[in-house]
Parts: sequence; structure tokens; C-alpha cells
Amino acid sequence: MSRLLQERAVHVVGIGMHPYQFPSETPYVHLGLTAVREALKDAGLQWPQVQAAFVGTAAIGMAAGRVMLRHLGSTGLSVTQVENASASGSSAFRLACQAVASGEHDVVLAVGVDKTGHARRASGSDGLSTLSPTSNLPVAKFALLARRYLRDGGLNIEALARVAVKNHGNASLNPYAQFRKPRTLEQVLASPKVAGELTVQQCCPRGEGAAAVIVASAAAIARLGLSRTRSPRVIASVSISEKLGRGDVPPIVQMVRDSSLAALEQAGIAASDLNMVELHDAFSIEEIVYGEAIGVSKPGEGAHDLARGDTAIGGRCAVNASGGLIGMGHPIGPTGVGQIAEITRQMRSEATGRQHPNTRLAMAHMIGLGSVAIAHVLQKTD
Repeated sequence: MSRLLQERAVHVVGIGMHPYQFPSETPYVHLGLTAVREALKDAGLQWPQVQAAFVGTAAIGMAAGRVMLRHLGSTGLSVTQVENASASGSSAFRLACQAVASGEHDVVLAVGVDKTGHARRASGSDGLSTLSPTSNLPVAKFALLARRYLRDGGLNIEALARVAVKNHGNASLNPYAQFRKPRTLEQVLASPKVAGELTVQQCCPRGEGAAAVIVASAAAIARLGLSRTRSPRVIASVSISEKLGRGDVPPIVQMVRDSSLAALEQAGIAASDLNMVELHDAFSIEEIVYGEAIGVSKPGEGAHDLARGDTAIGGRCAVNASGGLIGMGHPIGPTGVGQIAEITRQMRSEATGRQHPNTRLAMAHMIGLGSVAIAHVLQKTD
């Protein structure tokens, strides 16, 4: 993928969203088509010009893509459905980039769309008994990780709650976010406890929504008369899965470290060059430890950087300017595509009300159940 992205540039030419929201009776087709139509309009493209589509979804069911996209016209394009848990949208985006970078297609859609209530985990059907009923519950795992981080760093619970305060504040400025109210430190701490030190407002909601991104080759941008300066370039794409643990580093944290390092090496930059990161903060502790694993903060400094405002909009490196999973929401299939849309909007200086200044290099990093990690690095195009 590294060689392909260097040899044949891939640009994000269009973005679209349906706001993330609490479960409703809205059909998934309406959610998804709203995002796709917005992306087409944003790019200045017509539907017949899209040659392939990758549809990220985890809970809707088989063949969701063709059922949805036929309402735009039966053009004969390639349609592939992608399920990779929380990383479904990120995986769809990566496949769309591969399709363009390989030269197979010039204009490709990645769309994530989901509704709640229908997903079943394969881990419950593997025929093996578990050590305990809570052994596969993410909230239990991250509550233990949070307790260990606070203990080792000599920190209090406010260190975790500040993640939620920042991200709910960012989400309150994002018209596509599920939560639109800023929260104070006192409100976050006073919300009901879920597990350990994690309170409700430090945990992401489930919901529904859609996000769409259209990628194109440089040749297609020139041929179709699209705006090159509004089209950030994808300069790295990495996909890995979890390895057995080594030493004291939790395997999932090591996976984030390995995947982000590989993406940075592929992009030819250092973590200190990043102006912005969108990452998987399903629980507040994740933003802190993953920020350290990516290299945005030095080991043990993530909570201190957050408290100083280094990871806020306007800070040294904005983390989850969209509101992240905690504030913007986590409808599963769309989440990773929504990260790309937010980075693109920021690089165009079109994130009204929450604009992070001078965003030139950014990483989108997503984790899927299992665990898997998908990392992309985007660069502003002059």
C-alpha cells in the first residue's frame, strides 16, 4: 500500500454526513443516501461518475449496500460490503484508497451506515467457554486499564473526566454530533458510574447515522475539473491486528503503537509533525493511552497534556476535534469514515466554530473489536 500511494496519489474529493443520532425509525437507506448525496454535491460529481463503492456496516444485514445505492441509479458499479466491527468504516475507506491507488478505478465511494440493535458478536458462537461472564466486556477491560493508569501516574479521577469535558465541548460545536451540550467537570463526575472510575459521560453512546467520502486519483481530479486544493491526499494506510502481549504493555495499546508507527513511517513523518488526530475514545481512558501510544504525548504525559490544553482545538495537536466517539457518537459503521470527513473539513478550514488552525498533517486511527487497528495519515494539498 505504501508504494501504491506514492506512485498513484489518492485524494479525498468529497465528504458527506447524516448527523449521528439516537435510535429512531429512520430507515438506513435514508441515512446513507443523505451522506452520499452530500458527498457527491461537495465533490461536484454525478453518481454515474462513481466507479466502485465500499459500504461499511456492522448491524444492518446482508447486501445493505446494493439495496441502498440502487436508489441513486443502477449504473453497474462494483459494490462491496465491509464488516470489521467498529473499524468497518475505516476498512471501507482503506479499500477505496486501494482501489484508486492500484489503478483499478479513478473515483470510488466509501460510505459507512448503521443502525443499532441487530449486531451479534461472533465471539459468542466460537464454541468455547469464557473465564467469566465479563471477560469480553470492553467496559470492564478499560475500567481496569483506567485504574492502573491513575495508580501508576499518581493521578485522580479528574484526569479521566477532562477527556469527556473536552470532547463534549467539541461536539457541542459540531452539527453532525449526537451530543450537542457542553459538560462541566462536575457534571461528568456526577453522572452515574458504569464500571470502576468510568461514568456514563465518559463512555460513548450507541446510535445511528452515516458518513460518506469519495476518493479520486490526481488524473481524475484534473479530468473532471475538481478542486485539488480542497482535496487532501492520503499518504499512509495501515491495517494490523492484535498480537500476544509483551511485558507490561497491554496488547491493545501495543497494537495502537505498532499501527500508528507503521503509518507514520509510511508517511515519512514523526508524531510531532501531526497537527490533529481523530482516535477511538469509546471510553475516556482510551484517548489518553492511545495518544501516548501514537506519540502525541510522551509516556505518562497524556493526562498532563490534556490538562494544559495541548490536545484541545487550538493546542499543539488537537485530539478528537469532532467530539470523538464520546461526544460525536459511535454508530459503528460510519465512525471511521466520519473521522476522515472531519479531518478533510479541518484541512479545508471549513470546520466552522471548531476550526483547528493550520491543520496540514493528521491521523485517523480506529480500533475494531477483536482487536484490529486501522490507521490513515492525510496531508493538506496546496
